[in-house]
Amino acid sequence: MPEPVKKTVSAFTKKPKTQEAVEGSIVVFEAETEKPDAKVKWQCNAKDLTSDDRYIITADGNKHSLTVKAVTKEDANVYAVIAGGSKVKFDLKVTSKPDDPVQAPTDGPEKAGGELKQTPDPPAAAPTEDQSVAPSQDAPPAEDGQPPDTRQDLIGLFTEKPQSGEVTVGENITFVAKVNAESLLKKPTVKWFKGKWMDLASKSGKHLQLKESFDRSTKVHTFEMNIIAAKANFAGAYRCEVSSRDKFDSCNFNLTVQESCAVEGFDIRAAFRRTSTDGKEDSGELDFSTLLKKSSSFLKPSSRAVQTNLDPDLDVWDILSKAPSSEYQKIAFQYGITDLRGMLKRLKKMKKEEKKSAAFLRKLDPAYQVTKGRKIKLAIEVANPDAEVKWLKNGQEIHPTGRYIFESVGNMRYLTINNCSLADDAAYACVVGEEKCTTELFVKEPPVLIVKNLEDQMVMKGERVELECEVSEEGANVKWEKDGVELTRDESFKYRFKKDGCKHVLIINEATKEDCGHYKVKTNGGESMAELLVQEKELEVYQSIADLTVKAKDQALFKCEVSDETVRGTWYKNGVEVKPDARVNITHIGRIHKLTIDDVKPEDEGDYTFVPDGHAFNLSAKLNFLEVKIDYVPRQDPPKIHLDCMGRTAESTIVVVAGNKLRLDVPITGDPAPTVVWTKSEKVITEGDGRVHVETARGHCVFTIEGAERQDEGIYSVVVRNPAGEDTADINVKVVDVPDPPQAIKIVSVGEDSCVVQWDPPLFDGGQPVIGYVLERKKKKSYRWMRLNFDPYPQTTYEARRMIEGVAYEMRVYAVNSIGMSRHSPASQPFVPVAPTSEPIGLCVEDISDTSISLKWRPPERIGSVELEGYGVEYRKEGTDEWIPAIEGLTERMSLIVRNLTTGDKLQFRVRAYNMAGPSAPATLTQPVTIREIMQRPKIWLPRNLRQTLIKKVGDTVNLVIPFQGKPRPKVTWSKDGEPLNPSFANVRNSDVDTILFIRKTERTHSGKYDLQVQIENVEDKASITLQVVDLPGPPETLKITDIWGFNVALEWKPPKDNGNCEILGYTIQKADKKTMEWFTVYDQYRRVNCVASDLIMGNEYVFRVFAINMVGTSEEPCNTKDSAYIQKTGIAYKPLTHKEHDFSEAPKFTRPLVNRSVIAGYNATLSCSVRGIPKPKVTWYKNKMDISNEAKYRMLSKQGVLTLEIRKPCPFDGGVYMCKAVNDSGEDTVECKLEVRPQIAKEEKK
Repeated sequence: MPEPVKKTVSAFTKKPKTQEAVEGSIVVFEAETEKPDAKVKWQCNAKDLTSDDRYIITADGNKHSLTVKAVTKEDANVYAVIAGGSKVKFDLKVTSKPDDPVQAPTDGPEKAGGELKQTPDPPAAAPTEDQSVAPSQDAPPAEDGQPPDTRQDLIGLFTEKPQSGEVTVGENITFVAKVNAESLLKKPTVKWFKGKWMDLASKSGKHLQLKESFDRSTKVHTFEMNIIAAKANFAGAYRCEVSSRDKFDSCNFNLTVQESCAVEGFDIRAAFRRTSTDGKEDSGELDFSTLLKKSSSFLKPSSRAVQTNLDPDLDVWDILSKAPSSEYQKIAFQYGITDLRGMLKRLKKMKKEEKKSAAFLRKLDPAYQVTKGRKIKLAIEVANPDAEVKWLKNGQEIHPTGRYIFESVGNMRYLTINNCSLADDAAYACVVGEEKCTTELFVKEPPVLIVKNLEDQMVMKGERVELECEVSEEGANVKWEKDGVELTRDESFKYRFKKDGCKHVLIINEATKEDCGHYKVKTNGGESMAELLVQEKELEVYQSIADLTVKAKDQALFKCEVSDETVRGTWYKNGVEVKPDARVNITHIGRIHKLTIDDVKPEDEGDYTFVPDGHAFNLSAKLNFLEVKIDYVPRQDPPKIHLDCMGRTAESTIVVVAGNKLRLDVPITGDPAPTVVWTKSEKVITEGDGRVHVETARGHCVFTIEGAERQDEGIYSVVVRNPAGEDTADINVKVVDVPDPPQAIKIVSVGEDSCVVQWDPPLFDGGQPVIGYVLERKKKKSYRWMRLNFDPYPQTTYEARRMIEGVAYEMRVYAVNSIGMSRHSPASQPFVPVAPTSEPIGLCVEDISDTSISLKWRPPERIGSVELEGYGVEYRKEGTDEWIPAIEGLTERMSLIVRNLTTGDKLQFRVRAYNMAGPSAPATLTQPVTIREIMQRPKIWLPRNLRQTLIKKVGDTVNLVIPFQGKPRPKVTWSKDGEPLNPSFANVRNSDVDTILFIRKTERTHSGKYDLQVQIENVEDKASITLQVVDLPGPPETLKITDIWGFNVALEWKPPKDNGNCEILGYTIQKADKKTMEWFTVYDQYRRVNCVASDLIMGNEYVFRVFAINMVGTSEEPCNTKDSAYIQKTGIAYKPLTHKEHDFSEAPKFTRPLVNRSVIAGYNATLSCSVRGIPKPKVTWYKNKMDISNEAKYRMLSKQGVLTLEIRKPCPFDGGVYMCKAVNDSGEDTVECKLEVRPQIAKEEKK
């Protein structure tokens, strides 16, 4: 809460007072300030007022006034005037106009007066001008030199605050709070409390309803709390809190519940009727608080007359049960009761028995709690096994269904509710006959779990990102975070949140590099995290343009393929942009760009270049024009293959990309026209042979392969023949392709957030050298692969980073050459990034012998996200480097005994912790250890409790474990009182480190001194234990009456012969009247052997008995007096001694002062001190010299002089000076401290 204003002097010398006015009249409120130039502000219901048609505000020097014209019912509000830091509140009450007076009859004033006497008096008279109007009871007290409480006005979230109210028992009342949401970024949340901490949200039901509404036109949220059929216990202090993001406000109000007016002829039986709303008299609960309040008017007569009643039919038990406790002695004297104490004990026992239920042996608990979707079983136990029970829910009877199951087993009755929902959160009751027991069932919603986790994603810059998860409940609320910072909808709509049933999606439009990071979705039952990587787009060339050689009139086609479909480009010829025309056509379809030139001419020959827009590289190729020269050849010209165009030789190599079309157009001459035969590896290729086509035309032959494959690679021979001869040419065709996938991928090592992956090159590189590799990874349970690099990585070993420790991953690799990227390799074996643990700590030698050594250590300080597999222990001889495993495998224990060692060897030992990542750093002993047993003197370590006398009761068991030390193993000897221990009653078991003495059932004879001796050769150590076995004492002896006077009897006796082997702690003295022989205790734990029994009743004859008491208990038999004591009826007047009482009063003094504190906002804080004083001082707490006793935010505790002030969830406004003041009749004392409340600082998680 905000800190109050620190000014302590009021700014007003005259304050306005609460007034009451009639509708239509004019009301003037006046105020005077100390300073004439003070600025004054008038408010109505916390809203500022200005001069208009209804209000007139005037200021003359230091005099200020507010005039309300033509008062109406709507003007009945709470007003305030503010000057500086002072604020004064006052009320305006508006009454209706009185009716016109009735005209007096004409019979005269006497008759009129007679008639007026019969008219009932009005309930209240209107105040006159001379009468002072009392302030409203609900109005806050005027300030007396103290500043007003303006803490709520400093924040101002409420536009209308709930006001205190009164209600009669059984009636309804509604409290309303309104909040304006125009300046709020988030919907306000309202909580209703009763008292300091009781949240009323869980108490909604038959008597309490919470409602909420929103007016879109005014943007005002209205919150209502309806109390239905109010009860007396509903009265008290209430609080309403509203919060929205970082804004907070609260308001306190009170509810007063008044009893209904008692009618004449009150019937006391009506107070015993059950409180029920269903109209049945035999249902509901007995409201005894109502009876106690109503009975005050007739159970307290002004005087009581004590009369002697000799009627023998009167029942004294009935009189005592109905009389108040203050009248018990008078009734005993009146009716001659001699043993009043015994009768009161029996009366108390009777009253307790009357409270037991006749129908229920075991009732329902006050409340039960169950998780939503689970089942719960309510059980009661009835007295009659044949009794029929009815179950009620909110007063309505429940009938058995599939969800409600009734069971009856003997006296037990069960109600089982299956698949509980929020509708089952109600009040339940079980009715047996006319009795009923009730309970309340609270249904708790289960935590929302994340069913489908987020998945890592890698996208290109500018792409849309959708992070999707799935939760267990529809409509559940989730929170999205990026690198530990909560994400919200901002004005730029960068992030959008989509909810579809159980699915929740975070959408990022046009991702940028700033969006990289770890994204987390949180629910109240779990969380899930994923990583987002955003890469810049790099244009990749899937197919470059190639050089072309074409003839005249043919078509030239340049074609390239890039990775981005949206990239456009420009074609250039010899540096000049190519424009499309009738022969030139430029197309762009998807990733493919084409330049087509029809009817090629010699001027089309040149260098052609394709330049992608926005990228700094180009693709170039050359167009060669093939000019066919036809020379005149005489007939019978031998055939010739013309492949020497452009200076090329006949033997040439043609490269084609796998999947592309290969077309060889070979010019030939010869007369007559030669025949053409194509062969590959001496196999003739014919026309129409699948993908291979051979065509022969005049002047040339064409060899075509559709979709070239790797097996098409080789040397092709073309042979042309005619009668004049033949010619042969070889053409070498090379088919290039993407490489095969990499081989043998394996994980070499793992780290805390990284791993090293290694693989073998592909078996076939596709005919082009491998330029690098591309790697991808994914989580084992995910289906989305994320690329780790975009540029080819040249090595076959790669270190992948930025992984989450403890999560299983898989890796795969692609090979890249100049043609493209291969298929992915098989996925690697799953692996978990985890770092080795730190070294074990505290390695030390626990024990050593001639052939073994015992080592122990503690776990590593840092273990990591995976569990330990065990520890490895190794040793080596001094001077060597070979470490020898002490055991095969690993041990899970943190201690080990290494056996079969050679005596005299100097060995060095080390221990390493192992997990999935391998061994940790070793923990090594500081120096080598020599294997040789060390002599150790015998020493008994006697426990502290055995150094004193051990006391046991007869029949108890004795089991003593006494540790000792000594090497070699010492000899152990037990004895009792100097004699060897008798094994018939005591058993002894010895080990290397301790000895046990066991006595199954002790007797008195077992008491004595037990000696223990441990001996190694001539060296020994001894210890003694004293055992005392005790029993009940015997009865005292020779109890006799030594004197009788007045109402007193003197007794004397001797101690018992058998004290039970322990000291007599006291005696119990009892008396009995010989008429009834009922024994009553006179003294208990009495230390002396003589006493005086006083306050005996005259005329009675008494006998006495005495019991002895020791630490075991009271003696089984008493010692009785042989004679009786008769109390004479003539008494002796006793004059008590007068003495001056000592004055123990003491002024309050703080023995421990308050201490200055600095706390963090949002966490409960306490201030403590201690005080002493007689009588007990009254304690008051102040904050900044303001009394905070009635503030609901604070809780004051006092226990045995220790005073504690608890501040619930303080905010920065709660800082200030706190003072505690203690006052009693002898004086007062104060102590104070300063409290600083620091705001919370959000901590960003590491990326």
